Amino acid sequence: MSAAHKVLTEDHFLCSICLDVFTDPVTTPCGHNFCKNCITDHWNISDICQCPICKKEFKTRPELDINTFISEMETSSSEQQAAEAGEVLCDICTGTKLKALKSCLVCLLSYCETHLELHLTKSVLKRHQLVDPVEDLEDRMCLKHDKPLELFCRTDDTCICLLCSVLDHKTHQVVPLKEEYEEQKAELLKTDAEVQQMIQKRRLKISEIRESLRISNDAADGQKAEGVQVFTALKEIVERRLKQLIKEVEDQQKAAEEQAEDSIQHLEQQISELMKRSSEMKQLSDSEDHLHLLQSFRALKAAAPTEDLMEVTVHSSSYEGTVVRAVAQIEETLTEVMKKIKLKLIKKFAVDVTLDPDTARNDLILSDDGKQVSHGGMKKNLPNNPERFTQWLNVLGKQSFSSSRFYFEVQVKRKTGWDVGVVRESVNRKVQHSLSPQCGFWKIGLMDRVYRASADPYVRLSVLSPYKKVGVFVDYEEGLVSFYDADNADHIYSFTGYAFTEPLYPFLNPHGNNEGKNSAPLIITPVSHTE
Repeated sequence: MSAAHKVLTEDHFLCSICLDVFTDPVTTPCGHNFCKNCITDHWNISDICQCPICKKEFKTRPELDINTFISEMETSSSEQQAAEAGEVLCDICTGTKLKALKSCLVCLLSYCETHLELHLTKSVLKRHQLVDPVEDLEDRMCLKHDKPLELFCRTDDTCICLLCSVLDHKTHQVVPLKEEYEEQKAELLKTDAEVQQMIQKRRLKISEIRESLRISNDAADGQKAEGVQVFTALKEIVERRLKQLIKEVEDQQKAAEEQAEDSIQHLEQQISELMKRSSEMKQLSDSEDHLHLLQSFRALKAAAPTEDLMEVTVHSSSYEGTVVRAVAQIEETLTEVMKKIKLKLIKKFAVDVTLDPDTARNDLILSDDGKQVSHGGMKKNLPNNPERFTQWLNVLGKQSFSSSRFYFEVQVKRKTGWDVGVVRESVNRKVQHSLSPQCGFWKIGLMDRVYRASADPYVRLSVLSPYKKVGVFVDYEEGLVSFYDADNADHIYSFTGYAFTEPLYPFLNPHGNNEGKNSAPLIITPVSHTE
């Protein structure tokens, strides 16, 4: 190894006369290389003309050939930039140190582009192991035997030289350094792949958190906007009712004032007449004419006012209870408004439901658009696939829901029997069982003129007037299924406290047509957001 290093430095890169890198390199007939000025000056001061290296004599001074190979390398070297701070230096450069491109683990030297050329062209050097430039190549030598660390002891988990394997590790598991390198590199790549996977998972989690935050912020903004809208409407209702209250009181006050003014004016007129009569009576009483007094007194007495002052009364307007009645009216109005607002907010989660013919019992009739279902009475020859109900007159929607919230509406008017709700995916579709939550059904319906919810036992529903359109709302995460009268926003019934763990499907049952008395279809209607 040291011999190879000597060849590379002295025979190929340094002039043997000036011991520096070649300047204008030339070659003698015997094949040795020198600086042109060095060999010329050497022959000028020598008595004989001979090669300074091999001592071959020339009878006449030979013609020197320019060594183009070394010249080109020198030119290439001059074009390279000097190494900067922190970069590995070329070990061969004697002048300005150039940046090393590779380090040789056999020579334990680092080479710039020029001095690396021999490792790329000489067959004996091509077998050397080149790596990216590294410093402290001496650390790759065994401190004990001054040999390269070419082996790896798996027993002691350390790098060793060939002598170490024979003297100190002969009973250990020793493998070539490259073999251990390949194995540990594979393990490293595997570990790195796992780390990259962990990084990717965390990036995905960050994306999920950011998306969740975005949804949360959007929801917060939506709630604030809805809050402003709702409370603005409530404020307008209160302000309008306050104006009505003030006007009502002021109208009563004005009527009382007008009545009082009329009464006062009437009484003042009477006072004026009475004062005039009093004056006449005083004059008469001062008269000495006996006949005139007797004749005039009778007329004055007959014209005296006979009106009872008890009949001239002013009734104070009673405002007691006016505010209470106004508040009660506001409360009633707000209740109605809140019902409509709540249903309007729920309607934001409206979904487009289309009935799935593969789930319908074979005597049900579905419309072409999948929005209507009725009982036909005649069974059709249809495949008895696992999804189809065979005992109950049920049909499911094509769409399933396993998260979030959803809402849909079903027209039920002109029907004497029906069921509407949701059902879990795994419900048994081939046996006749209770259509209750225990069996996977959450529904309300009409049967034998009684509206009922399918709790176990069922709950009879109090209804003021027959339902025409029913809204179904599900909050999957909250385990809530609620039903509403979609026409007047009244809440009908809610199933609460359930833990849904599988997809839910909208579900309709039109009941038998009852000889045409219940032939009207159940219809999935578009949800209006402007009511």
